[in-house]
Amino acid sequence: MSTDERYYYEPSAGHGLPHDPFNAIVGPRPIGWIASRNAAGQRNLAPYSFFNAFNYHPPIIGFASSGWKDSVANIVETGEFVWNLTTRTLLEKMNESSASLPRGSDEFEFSGLTPRPGRIVAADCVAESPVNFECKLTQCIQLQSAAGEKVDTWLILGEVVAVHIAPCLLIDGIYQTALAEPVLRAGGPTAYYGISEENRFDLTRPDAR
Repeated sequence: MSTDERYYYEPSAGHGLPHDPFNAIVGPRPIGWIASRNAAGQRNLAPYSFFNAFNYHPPIIGFASSGWKDSVANIVETGEFVWNLTTRTLLEKMNESSASLPRGSDEFEFSGLTPRPGRIVAADCVAESPVNFECKLTQCIQLQSAAGEKVDTWLILGEVVAVHIAPCLLIDGIYQTALAEPVLRAGGPTAYYGISEENRFDLTRPDAR
């Protein structure tokens, strides 16, 4: 294939590859490790691979769920949730929390994790995680196609109303991204990535020069 050629496909007709490259191209992505409670107070914890931050002030994060899953139902019921940072040491427990369990099951208990009550929201933080965002629901949006057809995918957006950071990750008041050893989702059924300080480079925006 020459440099002028491209592998081309239209998603509606299929990609013709062993695995859909879409989420491998848009990656690596932070993991949305979402803790919630339903109206009855039952805990839930689940990871979502489509997650990111969307606004500075107020800080807003969001994740997308394929299907109306327990996390979405709980958050719509209560208006609250907690995002927990997935680190290399917590990778296996995060993976365990993705198991398909009956509604009302406690993934904290199933995965061997410790729930720590939020200070503002009723949902629990993962105590072992070094960073937690307590969030209030701002929007629950059902996605739709360009043709206006509803998709069975739900985007949850939440305002971060409280932040918990382990002190060891703050050096001279600056949060050290690589020191936290975050785990990032990539393409394919099993691919994840980590980051290290050796991979860092700095770039100054033109307006800041």
